[in-house]
Amino acid sequence: MDIVQDLQSIAAQENALVFPHFDADRAWQLGAYLHEVAQARGLALAIDIRTFGQPLFFSLLAGATPDNVDWARRKGNVVAHFRRSSYALGLRMQQAGSTLAEKHGLPLGEYASHGGAFPLTVAGAGVIGSVTVSGLPQRADHELVVEALCAHLGQDYSKLALAKA
Repeated sequence: MDIVQDLQSIAAQENALVFPHFDADRAWQLGAYLHEVAQARGLALAIDIRTFGQPLFFSLLAGATPDNVDWARRKGNVVAHFRRSSYALGLRMQQAGSTLAEKHGLPLGEYASHGGAFPLTVAGAGVIGSVTVSGLPQRADHELVVEALCAHLGQDYSKLALAKA
């Protein structure tokens, strides 16, 4: 995996994956899609979709644990704080040889800069929330969310996917 290339790809994903509008119905559709994909693939995941301060969709699939729930919450907090993908922040911290605690004073128990939380961006409004999955290796968590967002926004996932590791 090339960190610089992944960061460029994530920036392109964040720029392309913008909703014209987002509401509770859209959150439900996106969450149900993620749930169906995870079930079909036999993935044990926590799925959390929220606007800042308001949960809109949550699901815990068979085999997922309370740790997955906590990881999803902590990764979502990174998006809320930085308005960027949790994976992008993790890669930036890796590049800097630092952590969110060291660089920004953010407690490990509340923030996780690992892949899986992606900003929900609305045209004309900016980042309004996050969609998060937890249960896979962080890069796979990130890509599952991007795949689902592409499906809902009519984007070609093959053009936005991270390069094969």
